[in-house]
Amino acid sequence: MLLKDTIIALATPSGAGAIAIIRVSGVDAISTVGDFFKSIHGKNLTKQKSHTILLGHIVEGNKTYDQVLVSIFKNPHSYTGEDVVEISCHGSQYIQQQIIQLFLRNGCRMADAGEFTLRAFLNGKLDLSQAEAVADLIASDNEASHQIAIQQMRGGFSNEIKALRDELLNFASLIELELDFAEEDVEFANRDQFKDLLHRIQSVLRRLIDSFAVGNVIKNGIPVAIVGEPNVGKSTLLNALLNEERAIVSEIAGTTRDTIEDEISIGGLGFRFIDTAGIRETEDVVEGIGIRKTFEKIEQAQVILYLINAEEVQAKGNPLENLSIELRKLKNKYPQKPIIALVNKNDLINAKTKSNLNVILSEVEGLTVQFLSAKTGEGIEELKNQLLNFVNTGSLRNNETIVTNTRHYDSLIKALEAVEKVKFGMDDGVSGDLLSLDIREALDHFGEITGEITNDDLLGNIFANFCIGK
Repeated sequence: MLLKDTIIALATPSGAGAIAIIRVSGVDAISTVGDFFKSIHGKNLTKQKSHTILLGHIVEGNKTYDQVLVSIFKNPHSYTGEDVVEISCHGSQYIQQQIIQLFLRNGCRMADAGEFTLRAFLNGKLDLSQAEAVADLIASDNEASHQIAIQQMRGGFSNEIKALRDELLNFASLIELELDFAEEDVEFANRDQFKDLLHRIQSVLRRLIDSFAVGNVIKNGIPVAIVGEPNVGKSTLLNALLNEERAIVSEIAGTTRDTIEDEISIGGLGFRFIDTAGIRETEDVVEGIGIRKTFEKIEQAQVILYLINAEEVQAKGNPLENLSIELRKLKNKYPQKPIIALVNKNDLINAKTKSNLNVILSEVEGLTVQFLSAKTGEGIEELKNQLLNFVNTGSLRNNETIVTNTRHYDSLIKALEAVEKVKFGMDDGVSGDLLSLDIREALDHFGEITGEITNDDLLGNIFANFCIGK
């Protein structure tokens, strides 16, 4: 890793805007920028205190690039732990590129993806889980994912892991000390206290592992499939939920040939709605492909909305038993998925039809039934509230640690397995040297989360997913 050179990158999004920020970090950051910065008050950039801002111009010979504000952050009191200079210039893409190219010609190189945060980690400004939370914070697009990323970036998750690791490390040291006095048959580590600690660690690890089910859907959005026969109002429902004309609505059955997806935030949580092709027997090749995709999306969905055209049931006297059979098949195939039977066009049916539908649908075990009108918006808010009820957000409301990272989840499972091996070993009376090996394995998995144990390949995989400039 080239940590002695000076790196540069655009820290704001590419494109034209009011201003842009160009970030420079490294041993020569201040002197390199100082060579081309002319303060309007004649101040020397290299002689300024940390956390100061100067107004001036970026100049090369007789050429002036732009009037800028230059912010100075001296090591170790900077984001990266190195000397950092941030140049706030006007947001013209031409100006941005001209300034960056000027410094590339004069000792800087372009930063790799996530290299500023990588240097922050390597210089001890962040641990690895906090560094990963930076990327999650940038990617957060709803209140819940933002809240989790902020909590993790402040060290909530890593502090919990470090506390467990320190306690376990203390006992590991005492047990290994016993090995040095094996002939004297002394016991430094109180076995009862150690068993209590292992029990507590198991409880915490299981809670963190269980939180991943919630954390994963919060981070990636909760997929909701809208399914049903053709022309029951699936696309109208999608438009009503999104409050925009996202899907084509037509009286012609089979209009939706492919899946249409879009995401909205409900109660601070991201829900990804998938409008699917209507399910029916068809000889149309293209429509048939769309129907196959419908079943693929049902497999991927966390929640299924099965739409029923109540007006058609009333007008044609469709046998309600067939509808009940279809829903039972769906529920039997996906017993773990919440399924809501949405009776659409509720505003166009009489009380008798509504009562009959309610009775027959209520007989399907585990099915939630709701009446609405996608066209008028009646029942849409109630549907949103019902969707929120399917997500256990208690841990989020209580500001508990929630795991959202697959790498952390994998390390926690391995740490739990190692702790259970230690507990089984103690119950079976295994020797201290074997017990010590299992404890060390658990400690290693804790260390993988915070970055106390890592390698270049792991760091490369993590930081490659960052944006350049962060």
